Amino acid sequence: MVPHGWSHLLAGAHDGRVTTLPRLRIGTESLRTRVAGEVFSRVAGTRGPARRERILRAEGERWFGEDRPIRRVHGDTAMFVGGLRALLLQSLHPLAMAGVADHSDYRQDPWGRLQRTSYFLAVTTFGSEQDAEKAVAAVQAVHRRVHGIAPDGRPYSAADPHLLRWVHVAEIDSFLAAHQRYGAAPLSPAECDGYVLDASLVATRLGVPDPPRTRAELAQQLSAFRDELEGTPEARAAARYLLVRAPLPAVARVPYGALVGAAVGLMPRWTRWPLRLPYLPATEATWGRLAGKGVVSTIRWATAARGATAGDSAGEAAGEAEPAA
Repeated sequence: MVPHGWSHLLAGAHDGRVTTLPRLRIGTESLRTRVAGEVFSRVAGTRGPARRERILRAEGERWFGEDRPIRRVHGDTAMFVGGLRALLLQSLHPLAMAGVADHSDYRQDPWGRLQRTSYFLAVTTFGSEQDAEKAVAAVQAVHRRVHGIAPDGRPYSAADPHLLRWVHVAEIDSFLAAHQRYGAAPLSPAECDGYVLDASLVATRLGVPDPPRTRAELAQQLSAFRDELEGTPEARAAARYLLVRAPLPAVARVPYGALVGAAVGLMPRWTRWPLRLPYLPATEATWGRLAGKGVVSTIRWATAARGATAGDSAGEAAGEAEPAA
């Protein structure tokens, strides 16, 4: 059994029959597979299958049953968009961004943070309780080592409960927003609350104080952070690198651009100017949304075409990354 939302092939991807131009169809599918593979590998790393098997086949109870909303959200390719949005949104907190700037090698390894996050999500969502607890302990150990002084003179620590809450709120808001717009099966209002509740269980284990447990609480906590947020030079530089300077092969640049556009299109309007992000409501609502849906669907199709399921894909997205913040 696999979580609902990724267990079927993309509608039409294999149902459309091209009888007069078979070579064109094969060539198109090959190109789609290559494009999706290039984008997917940026998050998956190079040793995804082995780690995927270990996560999914490990014996033992899981934190979440197969019917829980967190499995649907974290097992859908809309997470590609949600992950990019989360990185952009998180960068607006000066202390969180200072930690990334001082302790992350995102310019030399721009995909490492996404890989580490996807590993943690895969283990805590689909892995055994024992593996999930180990992943939480590993992240906490890293957090204890990440501390310093921000450019504005304030001390920061990745283990600070307040910063932990910010990172959690920004992630869950982003993952849910992306799923509702680009996911294969958007959640009902009750399921949205269920997803936030599921995520709060992991957050509590990480040390997040009073994490949101409903969608309304999520919105309230996000709003409560607004006075602390600003577009620092470090945040704008990170956003610029992520959006326009990320190292990619030529075949992946256009689809990655669509994912980036989809992520920016989901950012709240009040975040745009601090990060110097464009605000083009008409374009975002039409071409931007269509392009985002197209790329997310293509990755979903390519993943399904090679026999992966929702849980398999989440595990494979863990790639070779070690559990870290």
